[in-house]
Amino acid sequence: MTPHDFLADQFQGHRPHLKAVAYRMLGSLSEAEDAVQEAWLRLARSDSDDIDNLGGWLTTVVGRVCLDMLRARKSRREESLEERLPDPVISRADAADPEQEVLLADSVGLALLVVLESLTPAERLAFVLHDMFGLPFEQIAPIVDRTPVAAKKLASRARLRVRGAAPKPDPDLSSQRRVVDAFLAAARGGDFAALVAILDPDVVLRADGGMLAGGMKVIRGIAAVAGQLATFQRMATSCAAHPALVNGLAGLLNTIDDKLISVMNFTISDGKIATIDILSDPDRLAQLNLTRLEP
Repeated sequence: MTPHDFLADQFQGHRPHLKAVAYRMLGSLSEAEDAVQEAWLRLARSDSDDIDNLGGWLTTVVGRVCLDMLRARKSRREESLEERLPDPVISRADAADPEQEVLLADSVGLALLVVLESLTPAERLAFVLHDMFGLPFEQIAPIVDRTPVAAKKLASRARLRVRGAAPKPDPDLSSQRRVVDAFLAAARGGDFAALVAILDPDVVLRADGGMLAGGMKVIRGIAAVAGQLATFQRMATSCAAHPALVNGLAGLLNTIDDKLISVMNFTISDGKIATIDILSDPDRLAQLNLTRLEP
């Protein structure tokens, strides 16, 4: 094995972790893959003999690349994840595969990723690297050109904004699935009372049909979301609903004649539906890799 092959093999061992970091930073699977690939290019150009901790070095590089990508996104006023849903990670309803278990450790639901998008790039990096991956502030500080104390303050500000903004999902998947099944039953039957009974009073519905459909629409509150019953009923009666894990939580894939029409992600908190995220943008649905759903 050549030194290059040995280095590539070591890098592949770190790839799932690096993609998990990048996904939390960017909310985009394709951009996360780009960030990881850039880390490999930088590693291949470096003198690896001078790297004492390869995993830490690579995490730092991916963090810096993602920070640059977030800043570029902001400066170009690109479409943000406040205006579109993050990319969903989809797996079979019975279990995620090992790669996805790394990618989705800590149940990084779409609701949390939307909240993370409201942070500044530096706040997001400090929060993700410290609170989600346990990197010390001494390692985070150089990436954001701050002192460790200032980096700690960035993470603290981010923590305050995240706390309570994204509901904490119930841990039991079977309980989540029962609530989703109850939602489907209420939708199919047009049962308003049954729907209201499973919605959190502060429920939030986000529906992203793509730019041609006017971008993401956000509906808040039990009355307004329950008022979408007719839409839910049309969807439930015209589509075949397939249980799936969407970002590690109970979700649905809705199809018509085996064509994917929408992906639904539910955050179930205290036995109630706290968020419903619906991605129906045909261009983004076409990019999803659903081969892992096959038996």
